Amino acid sequence: MTTSTATATGIPAARPYESYVYAYPHKTAYRPLPERPSLRELWAAERKDALSLYLHIPFCEVRCGFCNLFTRIGAPEELTTRYLDALDRQAVAVRDALGDGEPVRFAAAAFGGGTPTFLTAGELERLCDIAEKRMGADLRAVPLSVETSPSTATADRLAVLADRGTTRISIGVQSFVDAEARAAVRPQRRAEVEGALGRIRDARIPVLNIDLIYGIDGQTERTWLTSLDAALAWRPEELYLYPLYVRPLTGLHRLGAGMTGPEAEALEQAAWDEQRLRLYAVGRDHLLAHGYEQVSMRMFRRADAPQEGPEDYACQTDGMIGLGCGARSYTSALHYSFDYAVDMREIRSIIDSFTATQDFSRAEVGRYVDEEEARRRHLLQSVLQAAGLPVADYRARFGTDPWADFPAELAEFAARGWLDEGAPEGLLRLSPLGLAHSDALGPALFSPGVRAAMAAYERK
Repeated sequence: MTTSTATATGIPAARPYESYVYAYPHKTAYRPLPERPSLRELWAAERKDALSLYLHIPFCEVRCGFCNLFTRIGAPEELTTRYLDALDRQAVAVRDALGDGEPVRFAAAAFGGGTPTFLTAGELERLCDIAEKRMGADLRAVPLSVETSPSTATADRLAVLADRGTTRISIGVQSFVDAEARAAVRPQRRAEVEGALGRIRDARIPVLNIDLIYGIDGQTERTWLTSLDAALAWRPEELYLYPLYVRPLTGLHRLGAGMTGPEAEALEQAAWDEQRLRLYAVGRDHLLAHGYEQVSMRMFRRADAPQEGPEDYACQTDGMIGLGCGARSYTSALHYSFDYAVDMREIRSIIDSFTATQDFSRAEVGRYVDEEEARRRHLLQSVLQAAGLPVADYRARFGTDPWADFPAELAEFAARGWLDEGAPEGLLRLSPLGLAHSDALGPALFSPGVRAAMAAYERK
C-alpha cells in the first residue's frame, strides 16, 4: 500500500484508513531497554488498586490472511504446556514485583491472543488458576473478557470459561458469506459459525460480541447486509465492525493485494477506500436502526445490553499488567512488553525464547511515556469514543486545556468537519464524519518522536 502525504500536523491528506489505533504508542515504537529496569522499581510508586490484567495466548488453529497479530499456527510438542509453565513463572515474578506494601486489586481481566480457546478445557482451567492463584485476581468478581473462534468454541471450553466467571466472549466471524471468508483467507463455513454461536448462547455468558469485517474483495452492500442480519439474528450484546487492512507480512500482502504498480495502486486504493467508507455507513445505519448504540467507529452496543468491562479506547492510561510474550504492561512512565513480530519464523523464535526464560523480573522492550505523550494518549483514547472528551476531565488530570495543548491538530480537525460543532459546551466530540475517519484522525495525534520510531522500525 502507498504511504499518503501528510500535513504539518501529520494528518493524512486524503486517506481515511491510515491505521487502527488500539494502543499508543504502538509496539513498533518500542525498543530494547538497555538498562532492563526491574519490575519492582517500576511498580514501586504506582497505584495498584484498580489494575487491568491481560493474559496473552499466542496460538491459533489457522492464521487469517489479514491477521498481523502476534500468534503462530499450532503448538507442536507440548508447546502449550511449556508456554503455560513460563506464564506461571512470569506471574509469580510480576506478583512479587507488585509487593504487599499496599493492596493489589484487579478491576478487569481479559484473555486474548491469538485464540485463548486454542487451549484445551484443562489448560483453560490452568490459565484461570494463574490469574487467580498467582496474580490474585478474583475472576468471578470482575469483568472477564475472552476471545474465541468458531472452530475452538467447543462446549467443554465454554463451560470452563462460564464457570470461572467470564462475562464477555468475543468471536471473530468476519463474514457469514463463505466466499468472502475464503477471500479473506479464513477457512470457515457458515454452518460452523452458527454452531459456535449456538454453543456460546447455551453457555449463558452475559455478553456476546461478534466481529465482522468490511472491505473484503467481492463484498457488496447486499452481502454485507447478509452478514449483519445473520449476526443480528443472535441478538449479540456487542458488534465490532472492522475495516479490512492489508498489512505487511500478512497472508493477503504476500498474495499481492494492492501491489500492481504506483498508478494502478493509487486508483485501487481510492476505490477500496470508497468501498470501505460506503460499507461502514451501511453497517452503522443498519445497526442504529436495529437498536444499537455507537460507542466508537468500530464498536456498537445493543441499547438494552449490560456493559461488561471498559469501553473501546478506554481512558485507563496506566495500570495494566500483561502476561505472555505478546502482552503489553503499562506504568505511568513506561510501556513495556517482549519483542514484536509478524513473520511466522520470528514469532516462533520469540515464543521459544519466552518459554525458556527463567527470570521475568525485568522489563526487556518498551517506550518511556512523558507528560506530553500522556496528554496525547489521553486525548486520542477519549476523542475516539463517540461520547467524546469532557474538557473538565482533561483539565483535572493535566492542569491544561486540550485546545491549548493541541491547537493545530484540533483546528485542522474542525476545518475538516471532524468535530461536532453542536456538542454541549465543555465536550470535545467527533462528528459522524469524524468518527468515520477515526483511522486517519488517531494517527494524526501521534507525536513526531513516535512517528519517527515507527518509521524506523525494521519489520520482522
